Amino acid sequence: MRFASRFRASRTAALLSAVVLAAGLQLGTAPEAAAAVSEGPVFNKPTGTVEEQQAIRTRLLTFIGTAAPGSDIKVAMYHLWDEEVARALADAHTARGVDVQVMLDNSSSTSTTDGSYGILEDALGTDRSQSSFVGTCPPKQSCLGDPDVLPSNGLNHNKFWLFSQVDGASDLVVQSSSNMSPSAYSRMWNNAFLLPFNVPLYTAYTNYFADLKAMDWRAWTYSSTTASPFKVYFFPYPGSGNGKDTIWNILDKVTCSYTSGGVTRQTKVRVAVLRLTRQGVAEKLTALQKAGCSVDVVYAETDSAASTGAPGTWEALHASGGPSVRCYNWDEDGDPGTTNSVVHSKYLLIDGKYDGAVNKVLWTGSHNYSGPSLRENDEALLKVDDSAYHDAYVGNFDAVKAAAVPGTADGTDACKGVTGTAD
Repeated sequence: MRFASRFRASRTAALLSAVVLAAGLQLGTAPEAAAAVSEGPVFNKPTGTVEEQQAIRTRLLTFIGTAAPGSDIKVAMYHLWDEEVARALADAHTARGVDVQVMLDNSSSTSTTDGSYGILEDALGTDRSQSSFVGTCPPKQSCLGDPDVLPSNGLNHNKFWLFSQVDGASDLVVQSSSNMSPSAYSRMWNNAFLLPFNVPLYTAYTNYFADLKAMDWRAWTYSSTTASPFKVYFFPYPGSGNGKDTIWNILDKVTCSYTSGGVTRQTKVRVAVLRLTRQGVAEKLTALQKAGCSVDVVYAETDSAASTGAPGTWEALHASGGPSVRCYNWDEDGDPGTTNSVVHSKYLLIDGKYDGAVNKVLWTGSHNYSGPSLRENDEALLKVDDSAYHDAYVGNFDAVKAAAVPGTADGTDACKGVTGTAD
């Protein structure tokens, strides 16, 4: 059966399940089923209550806790520094027989203050040929970047979770921008997108996870999978130039002025991203504003003459006629090691004419708009072609923009990349 038809069938089954549950019906003598997991975004709010801060974490703990015996959990993560989450994964394996596979960046195994890796190591082992394990990419390398041609600073920067069966969902993908650490909840704006009952994308992510596990960078090629209305892109993307830059190519398909219903309209482009240091992307955003688009950018870090000695993305974004720009990298005490809150999401929203059609589209995931995120890191970027989900992200964007500090007064060392921010 083709992926598209399997996807439609699985979504139909999910809707039928929801209808049965809503009607209070039971099938035979089976236990009452859990409510179907809803597709769509989850946002945290670092400036809110503990519940709001931990919204993404809470959903993931629920999925881990309800993973069915004999099912699979696969996790690809940059930093997993949360002992409660680690214990939940360990218990899923040891107490319920769930196969748990975790691939981390090597830095997740070196913390001297957090015991998460040790918990996973003790429960799962480290043999990647087994059905359960915790593994890491090589030190200072991604799993799939070519170490012979790249600097030794690549990362497994992924932040996705795969669950084969939980209460209310099967074939569940959770694509997030959030690491699993206290600062990711209480100091960073993040988002996650839930994709339950999505066989084609679950399969694509599973295959990518297998590539990460194998660490065969020689066989790796940049790839994408489409399961309308979704598409996922997997990195690294070897090569050079704007033509081999996923974000630049997306922006290059934007038409700034278009006619709809006999009225001339303006395409809106919104970006919320931790790091924006790809010169081509910054220049394209400025060019779109000058071409008549409305371009609004919230970021935490760029590069600049102050950080590199040559004009960079900060200067490109602040060129005359450029986009609306706000930095969100708040350091309330002057210590760059204790930044209070930052925008950590990595999403792009387009409302208008894109790729020849009037539409509302979003892209989200772990992928910053930096050189390493494109060429060196293991990353995933999810496209969502859906107006309602786009508008939900616009609501989050407006909240992030309203909270941004220093905002338009963004000529600080942190905003210009002189001091670094967390990934």
